[in-house]
Amino acid sequence: MKIRSATLADVDTLVALDTIAAHDPERRHHIRSWIEAGCCYVVETSGSVGAYGVLAYHFFGNGFVEMIMVAERFRRRGLGMALVKHFTAVCSTPKLFASTNLSNRHMQELLCAAGFCTSGYIDNLDENDPEIVFCFHATQLRS
Repeated sequence: MKIRSATLADVDTLVALDTIAAHDPERRHHIRSWIEAGCCYVVETSGSVGAYGVLAYHFFGNGFVEMIMVAERFRRRGLGMALVKHFTAVCSTPKLFASTNLSNRHMQELLCAAGFCTSGYIDNLDENDPEIVFCFHATQLRS
Protein backbone atom coordinates (compact mmCIF):
# COMPACT_ATOMS: atom_id res chain seq x y z
CA MET A 1 0.00 0.00 0.00
CA LYS A 2 1.37 3.41 -0.99
CA ILE A 3 0.01 6.89 -0.26
CA ARG A 4 0.95 9.73 -2.59
CA SER A 5 -0.27 13.15 -3.63
CA ALA A 6 -2.95 12.99 -6.30
CA THR A 7 -2.22 14.47 -9.71
CA LEU A 8 -4.52 15.69 -12.46
CA ALA A 9 -3.91 12.36 -14.19
CA ASP A 10 -5.90 10.78 -11.30
CA VAL A 11 -9.08 12.84 -11.80
CA ASP A 12 -10.98 10.27 -13.90
CA THR A 13 -9.93 7.42 -11.61
CA LEU A 14 -11.09 9.28 -8.49
CA VAL A 15 -14.38 10.27 -10.12
CA ALA A 16 -14.94 6.62 -11.09
CA LEU A 17 -14.34 5.28 -7.59
CA ASP A 18 -16.35 8.01 -5.84
CA THR A 19 -19.94 6.87 -5.24
CA ILE A 20 -21.24 10.46 -5.25
CA ALA A 21 -19.32 11.81 -8.27
CA ALA A 22 -21.15 9.52 -10.70
CA HIS A 23 -24.31 11.64 -10.33
CA ASP A 24 -22.99 14.91 -8.87
CA PRO A 25 -21.05 17.30 -11.13
CA GLU A 26 -20.18 19.44 -8.12
CA ARG A 27 -18.27 16.50 -6.56
CA ARG A 28 -16.33 16.06 -9.80
CA HIS A 29 -15.42 19.75 -9.62
CA HIS A 30 -14.35 19.36 -5.97
CA ILE A 31 -12.07 16.44 -6.84
CA ARG A 32 -10.28 18.49 -9.50
CA SER A 33 -10.05 21.50 -7.16
CA TRP A 34 -8.65 19.40 -4.30
CA ILE A 35 -5.99 17.98 -6.59
CA GLU A 36 -5.09 21.42 -7.94
CA ALA A 37 -4.83 22.74 -4.37
CA GLY A 38 -2.40 19.93 -3.47
CA CYS A 39 -4.50 18.61 -0.58
CA CYS A 40 -5.72 15.36 -2.18
CA TYR A 41 -3.96 12.04 -1.59
CA VAL A 42 -4.49 8.61 -3.10
CA VAL A 43 -3.88 5.11 -1.82
CA GLU A 44 -2.46 2.69 -4.33
CA THR A 45 -2.71 -1.01 -3.68
CA SER A 46 -1.98 -3.91 -6.02
CA GLY A 47 -1.27 -1.44 -8.83
CA SER A 48 -4.66 0.32 -8.53
CA VAL A 49 -5.90 3.47 -6.86
CA GLY A 50 -8.34 2.22 -4.26
CA ALA A 51 -9.07 5.32 -2.20
CA TYR A 52 -8.51 9.03 -1.85
CA GLY A 53 -8.59 11.54 0.95
CA VAL A 54 -8.39 15.28 1.41
CA LEU A 55 -6.47 17.06 4.17
CA ALA A 56 -7.25 20.78 4.27
CA TYR A 57 -6.51 23.58 6.73
CA HIS A 58 -9.66 25.70 6.56
CA PHE A 59 -11.37 24.62 9.79
CA PHE A 60 -10.63 27.54 12.13
CA GLY A 61 -6.95 27.30 11.19
CA ASN A 62 -6.74 23.58 12.00
CA GLY A 63 -6.22 20.52 9.90
CA PHE A 64 -9.46 18.98 8.66
CA VAL A 65 -10.07 15.62 6.99
CA GLU A 66 -12.47 16.87 4.37
CA MET A 67 -12.97 13.59 2.57
CA ILE A 68 -12.16 9.90 2.77
CA MET A 69 -13.53 7.83 -0.10
CA VAL A 70 -12.73 4.17 -0.63
CA ALA A 71 -13.79 2.39 -3.81
CA GLU A 72 -16.47 -0.18 -3.07
CA ARG A 73 -14.30 -3.10 -4.16
CA PHE A 74 -11.49 -1.99 -1.81
CA ARG A 75 -13.57 -1.46 1.33
CA ARG A 76 -12.77 -3.18 4.63
CA ARG A 77 -9.08 -3.61 3.64
CA GLY A 78 -7.57 -0.80 5.72
CA LEU A 79 -7.23 1.86 3.03
CA GLY A 80 -9.38 4.38 4.90
CA MET A 81 -7.42 3.80 8.09
CA ALA A 82 -4.15 4.18 6.18
CA LEU A 83 -5.27 7.60 4.94
CA VAL A 84 -6.43 8.74 8.37
CA LYS A 85 -3.17 7.58 9.99
CA HIS A 86 -1.22 9.37 7.24
CA PHE A 87 -3.15 12.56 7.92
CA THR A 88 -2.58 12.34 11.68
CA ALA A 89 1.15 11.92 11.02
CA VAL A 90 1.56 14.79 8.55
CA CYS A 91 -0.92 17.31 9.97
CA SER A 92 0.90 20.59 10.55
CA THR A 93 -1.46 21.88 13.24
CA PRO A 94 -1.81 20.71 16.86
CA LYS A 95 -5.38 19.53 16.25
CA LEU A 96 -6.85 17.59 13.36
CA PHE A 97 -10.61 17.59 12.92
CA ALA A 98 -12.93 15.39 10.87
CA SER A 99 -16.67 15.03 10.59
CA THR A 100 -19.24 12.59 9.34
CA ASN A 101 -22.98 12.16 9.39
CA LEU A 102 -24.63 10.40 12.31
CA SER A 103 -25.82 7.78 9.79
CA ASN A 104 -22.24 6.95 8.68
CA ARG A 105 -21.35 4.35 11.32
CA HIS A 106 -18.35 3.04 9.38
CA MET A 107 -16.61 6.42 9.34
CA GLN A 108 -17.41 6.98 13.02
CA GLU A 109 -15.84 3.61 13.88
CA LEU A 110 -12.79 4.36 11.73
CA LEU A 111 -12.19 7.74 13.37
CA CYS A 112 -12.61 6.34 16.89
CA ALA A 113 -10.24 3.45 16.10
CA ALA A 114 -7.68 6.00 14.83
CA GLY A 115 -7.75 7.86 18.16
CA PHE A 116 -10.20 10.67 17.39
CA CYS A 117 -12.68 11.74 20.04
CA THR A 118 -16.13 13.24 19.60
CA SER A 119 -15.98 17.01 19.73
CA GLY A 120 -19.56 18.10 18.98
CA TYR A 121 -22.50 18.06 16.62
CA ILE A 122 -23.78 20.28 13.85
CA ASP A 123 -27.47 20.19 13.06
CA ASN A 124 -29.21 21.35 9.88
CA LEU A 125 -26.55 20.48 7.31
CA ASP A 126 -28.34 17.36 6.08
CA GLU A 127 -31.97 17.05 7.06
CA ASN A 128 -32.49 14.58 9.92
CA ASP A 129 -28.84 13.47 9.82
CA PRO A 130 -26.63 15.57 12.14
CA GLU A 131 -22.91 15.95 11.47
CA ILE A 132 -20.62 14.64 14.21
CA VAL A 133 -17.32 16.51 14.61
CA PHE A 134 -14.26 14.58 15.78
CA CYS A 135 -10.87 15.81 17.00
CA PHE A 136 -7.41 14.25 17.10
CA HIS A 137 -4.62 15.96 19.02
CA ALA A 138 -1.79 15.55 16.51
CA THR A 139 0.77 16.56 19.11
CA GLN A 140 0.27 13.23 20.90
CA LEU A 141 2.19 11.59 18.02
CA ARG A 142 5.12 13.96 18.43
CA SER A 143 5.49 13.69 22.23
